[in-house]
Amino acid sequence: MRLERKFTESGKDAYSALTFTTTTSEIRNPDGTVVFKLEAVEIPEGWSQVASDVIAQKYFRKAGVPARLKAVKEKDVPEFLWRSVPDEDALAKLPENERFAGETSSKQVFDRLAGAWAYWGWKGGYFTTEEDARTYFDEMRVMLARQMAAPNSPQWFNTGLHWAYGIDGPAQGHHYVDPKTGKLVRSKSSYEHPQPHACFIQSVSDDLVNDGGIMDLWVREARLFKYGSGTGTNFSSLRGEGEALSGGGKSSGLMGFLKIGDRAAGAIKSGGTTRRAAKMVIVDMDHPDIEAFIDWKVIEEQKVAAIVAGSKAHQAQLTKVMEAVRAWDGTLDDATDPNVNEALKDVIRAAKKHMIPEAYILRVLQYAKQGYDSIEFPTYDTDWDSEAYSTVSGQNSNNSVRVTNAFLHAVEKDADWELINRRDGKVAKTVPARELWDKIGHAAWACADPGIQFHDTVNDWHTCPEDGAIRGSNPCSEYMFLDDTACNLASMNLLKFLNADGSFDHEGYVHAARFWTVTLEISVAMAQFPSKEIAQRSYDFRTLGLGYANIGGLLMNMGLGYDSREGRALCGALTAVMTGVSYATSAEMAGELGPFPGYARNADHMQRVMRNHRNAAKGQTDGYEELAVKPVALDIDGCPDARLIALAAEIWDGVVEAGAKNGFRNAQSTVIAPTGTIGLVMDCDTTGIEPDFALVKFKKLAGGGYFKIINQSVPAALRKLGYGEAQIGEIIAYAVGHGSLGQAPGINHTSLIGHGFGKAEIAKIEAALPSAFDIRFVFNQWTLGEEFCTKALGIPAARLNDPTFDLLRHLGFSKKEIEAANDHVCGTMTLEGAPGLRDEHLSVFDCANPCGKKGKRFLSVDSHIHMMAAAQSFISGAISKTINMPNNATIEDCKAAYELSWSLGVKANALYRDGSKLSQPLAAALVEDDDEAAEILESGTPHEKAGVLAEKVIEKIIVKEVARAARTKLPERRKGYTQKAVVGGHKVYLRTGEYKDGNLGEIFIDMHKEGAGFRAMMNNFAIAVSVGLQYGVPLEEFVDAFTFTKFEPAGMVQGNAAIKNATSVLDYIFRELAVSYLDREDLAHVKPEGATFDSIHNGGEGTPDADGNVSALGQSAATKSLEVIKSVTSSGYLRNRMPQDLVALRGGMDRVAAELAGSTAASGFSETAQATFTTSTTTVAATGLNARAKAKMQGYEGEACGECGNYTLVRNGTCMKCNTCGGTSGCS
Repeated sequence: MRLERKFTESGKDAYSALTFTTTTSEIRNPDGTVVFKLEAVEIPEGWSQVASDVIAQKYFRKAGVPARLKAVKEKDVPEFLWRSVPDEDALAKLPENERFAGETSSKQVFDRLAGAWAYWGWKGGYFTTEEDARTYFDEMRVMLARQMAAPNSPQWFNTGLHWAYGIDGPAQGHHYVDPKTGKLVRSKSSYEHPQPHACFIQSVSDDLVNDGGIMDLWVREARLFKYGSGTGTNFSSLRGEGEALSGGGKSSGLMGFLKIGDRAAGAIKSGGTTRRAAKMVIVDMDHPDIEAFIDWKVIEEQKVAAIVAGSKAHQAQLTKVMEAVRAWDGTLDDATDPNVNEALKDVIRAAKKHMIPEAYILRVLQYAKQGYDSIEFPTYDTDWDSEAYSTVSGQNSNNSVRVTNAFLHAVEKDADWELINRRDGKVAKTVPARELWDKIGHAAWACADPGIQFHDTVNDWHTCPEDGAIRGSNPCSEYMFLDDTACNLASMNLLKFLNADGSFDHEGYVHAARFWTVTLEISVAMAQFPSKEIAQRSYDFRTLGLGYANIGGLLMNMGLGYDSREGRALCGALTAVMTGVSYATSAEMAGELGPFPGYARNADHMQRVMRNHRNAAKGQTDGYEELAVKPVALDIDGCPDARLIALAAEIWDGVVEAGAKNGFRNAQSTVIAPTGTIGLVMDCDTTGIEPDFALVKFKKLAGGGYFKIINQSVPAALRKLGYGEAQIGEIIAYAVGHGSLGQAPGINHTSLIGHGFGKAEIAKIEAALPSAFDIRFVFNQWTLGEEFCTKALGIPAARLNDPTFDLLRHLGFSKKEIEAANDHVCGTMTLEGAPGLRDEHLSVFDCANPCGKKGKRFLSVDSHIHMMAAAQSFISGAISKTINMPNNATIEDCKAAYELSWSLGVKANALYRDGSKLSQPLAAALVEDDDEAAEILESGTPHEKAGVLAEKVIEKIIVKEVARAARTKLPERRKGYTQKAVVGGHKVYLRTGEYKDGNLGEIFIDMHKEGAGFRAMMNNFAIAVSVGLQYGVPLEEFVDAFTFTKFEPAGMVQGNAAIKNATSVLDYIFRELAVSYLDREDLAHVKPEGATFDSIHNGGEGTPDADGNVSALGQSAATKSLEVIKSVTSSGYLRNRMPQDLVALRGGMDRVAAELAGSTAASGFSETAQATFTTSTTTVAATGLNARAKAKMQGYEGEACGECGNYTLVRNGTCMKCNTCGGTSGCS
């Protein structure tokens, strides 16, 4: 092939127009420990710190790179392409520890990638002259350095290590086809032929142990996972449950084997840390076990809930059994005998009612007899990486069902659907099609799986049907082709083809698409594969996966909304040009090297598919051949770039003509991948075909930490829309903040000076503001110094150390003043409400989720699907994309999204409803009388939800016109109790603080391992209630306002002796407080035992008869003892009741009573000490952002990365990626 230069000049160094610099790459865990550090990393100037970290941590070879190299002369290979090996003589002269090291410069990586491609390209006959090979080598290096495109991760990991450094190792069972002989060869080296492919589709036969069978598949998968690739398999060939076995008996069915494979994948993939997208599991809709498959993950999530709830119930009930034994005042044998110990009998009965197995109850009694006085029963939580999730199956794959047009038509007609046996083809079962469809909708709604692949739509665009139907896909659903084939991916960064004047670089885009198609084709020629079948079929069909990233960033830069006709039309045109150029290049290579071996028998089909692509590229609505569902044609009138439209039509005319003449070198050429890690290397604002997830990003600093920057697309969009630089500055400052209090409203330099702040203190505040998320986290003793706070501001040291202390409120600033200053300094993280921004332009800046504290706008479900449909008509394979749905979406919404996708010709679809995973519970609307507040609590940020809750509390207080006196301070060391309970399966800790007289003065609420939003909301709610109590608001007012409120979580209450059911967490909390402090027995389901303190002085109820051998306390003894008890224990803990064991034998009542009072005081002290620890952890969360809440506010998912532990995961296609270390749960 003849190749031209576009980005380099002949005779000049490829990097001559670029400037390189050095940086330190360091990635830390949230606790500050260093995960990875490399100094003096050489990277192109302009690369972000994240991109630098990803290439250094992920893609630099860490060891085995020789300090001295020598070239290996090779006949008929240009000298600049000779491969290198260690120079043993030169290395021997170096100290041993300096002979081998790792890569330290990005140039080394670019050179080894492009060099290996050029080397194998030369050997494969892809270049006409040596100058063509040099042109290719230089152009590829520069495109990598300029972040214009990037190959999938396995290329970065494996390609060029043998060519550049002579790195080698023993063979790993791979195969390849020798291009000269066409014969299948078993690899003798692990690196000479690299494994550059990310995506695999593997077959499985209905055989247990032979080659190609079930157990063999797990081995083949392991070989792929080890090298960072992903794989998908259609398991529909496996017989269903109950089908006959050849040796007699019946099959256990599909699901048992799927669970084995899932467990194997979880153990192998990234050491078990990557939980999703290791593999794709596909089952056809007519499989006998399809119902079990659809409900698989739904049931597994229910198992997690059961494990969590059951473990906590066991812990609570078995602890009570042990406590009943310990409380017995007598022999140990009697204490453990329920026939003697009545209290033990009661708790055993209660434990049995909670379904605690008798064997466990007996085990606790046996422990007690052996002298143990406590038990530890392990409890589990719903955290996504918890033991509860790792215990169940189905967590290491994406699941998809393969639906046909016949099934979907049966759904439309409410017809029956037959499930077919795999062995004899007979009908195993007949079920209503709509019933199955409802199951799919419910499962997608409940746990985000399964996705859907539209079988007939996929196969209508199949270029090689003579070799069989397409039945499977890779883990992310973008690569769909025959079983036992592979695809290597590369993606172009669209934003790099946008010129400074706002025009699109058509020629550069076409040039890049051509070169990268050649690169991917060379990668097929040089690769080795994990099985003989994949090696042979990859040689026979040579499928490629060229795609793009950053369409969301490009559209915003051009002033176009993601959900706009112009945006969709531009996306369609760009896709049409990319795929057209790729197929044109494939036809060109076929003219020189011949078409792929499987082309001849499929020529008519492939040319028909090309004509259909051309028809769509010309905007035609009719004239398609053999398509059951018409594609979305290119919107010629809607596209803002007329040159792209003309180019698309011209290129596709050429494709059809060249294909008819030469055939094609590749059966497929393009997909749209999620571009996870490689998107970070290219500094893409958006990945794949996705929109942006946030307008304000947190840019990583080389020395650690972050600072806020506006999405780089926003200023360009505003200029495109006609805003002046001054207006743009104001709008951006509104989003990211001014980072200074200089001109802030209410709280500024002038007002602070009036409160005693000097220049030094203001300078300290100003220095801390740029990196702050909230100004309240800057105004503290650590910024200002304890001496200034205590002496100049007169704040007691004890108050400074109170985590709930708000210095700004102490200085007299109102909540509104603080919020206004906060918006000015820290920004709103949204453009909604920005000064001067016109409403008609807001759609340009819409993201996948609401932005910031005040943002309400986000892209609709349909907008995602319409964008996919605009591109799908021009993609060989499919598109990896998650359809984001709000939490309040219904099951019908899920089914409607699938149906819309089918009607528009989309090949596959996956839904993600916010909060559909058990590990991410969300709060429902907590207010019913305020539509705006309800909307915020449904879709707002955690910070916003907490604010609304606090405001609703204050509203209820003010409306009641409660007379407020001065705030009554609580004692520095105060009593209280901690109540642990489980409400609707969610652990709730309630901690109280009391005044000396036993009245309630503060509460703390913590939700153990809950979703960040709800946990932060409860913490802030508790602060609001505490402030009200300390200003004299009666507890009765809160009880009346918040009991019987309804929202999730709700349901059965475990761990509370008096309350057994609650309609919400708030209902439970205020029932508990009412029972404990107000003696509101009407709000308890089980009346608290014992007499109240007040009734003791009146004789009480149930006083033992005088004839018995025990006597009630005398008046003086009771008074004295109770005063002692009440002074050191929490009245709430005792529920205002006399301790049950406060009785004495005749004669010595006062002495025994005093001893009992002393022992009670001691136990009360230990409870207080224990509770203090809980309080400290709870209140920190109440005033400072926890990691999950902070991540949510930054626009992240709120989950921790499995590799580096940072809370910087974002959704990426059907996968997740980490913006700190670049880790991805996918395969790109």
